[in-house]
Amino acid sequence: MTHTLRGILALLLVTLVWGTTFPAMKELTQHFSAQWIIFLRFGIAGVLLAPFLWKAGRDDLVSGGLLGVLLFFCFVFQIEGLALTSSNRNAFICGLSVLMVPLLDLVAGTWPEKRIVAALLLALTGLALLCWDGGPWGRGDSLALACAAGTAVYIKMMAFRTRRASRLMTLTAAQVITVALCAAVWLLARDVPRSTIDAGQDFVNYWQYIEQGLAKYTFNLLFLGVVATAAIISLQSWGQARASANEAAIIYAFEPAAAAFFAYFMLNETMTSRGWLGAALLILGMIVSQWNAATPRPAAALVPE
Repeated sequence: MTHTLRGILALLLVTLVWGTTFPAMKELTQHFSAQWIIFLRFGIAGVLLAPFLWKAGRDDLVSGGLLGVLLFFCFVFQIEGLALTSSNRNAFICGLSVLMVPLLDLVAGTWPEKRIVAALLLALTGLALLCWDGGPWGRGDSLALACAAGTAVYIKMMAFRTRRASRLMTLTAAQVITVALCAAVWLLARDVPRSTIDAGQDFVNYWQYIEQGLAKYTFNLLFLGVVATAAIISLQSWGQARASANEAAIIYAFEPAAAAFFAYFMLNETMTSRGWLGAALLILGMIVSQWNAATPRPAAALVPE
């Protein structure tokens, strides 16, 4: 087996694992707020990745901190959206971030290439079919689209910051821990009860509720933190070092399809033939947007899902 084939197989596994995160987090939204899900997932991953902060450079820590704050809000939009729509629909809309990355060049006054225009038309057609299949556009879809836009900005910033990074895993560990810290601050400021009226009883009930959720969804949380975040980032870095940018980008484009596949088996979520046609056009648009792109690293590199 060649090094390239090993890299492709590793990235296929990365994409499949990413696909499981949507239904896994969808289940968690039944009990936890978005901030709790983010805190627990990234807190677990942060503990595992903390050794990479040993003797970390200041620039890597600053870059990781900035990226972590942005990534935190991307996940807030994604998980809040998941609570209001199906996980497969959320995955397909969030996947538009790959297409939005080159569209951000419009802000700098650069007109997109023809392949980007064609990809946008395919994606918009696919999105229309997908929404036609699953009901009208709703708040959950808008939050998923906000996640896609935020992720596109994150990818752009990531491309700039990783070129300056001394140690890529240090930067990754710093941003994962920053996401967990942002979630912790949000929880303390907005989520944990602090009212003076019956505060003691409210406090007990609140933590009893959280304890029940931790016991009920232990597997989901450990899977998301250990496997889908900490371990998969390492495997992704290893795989991308052995596969080309185009190969990786095309493989990543199938992540929403993997999410829909696992949503069917884990949550019994289904789509009609029209919905699958729309999903196929969305994926095709993502592939076209990345085809022969002159980038040293695929657009979706190091974006935990």
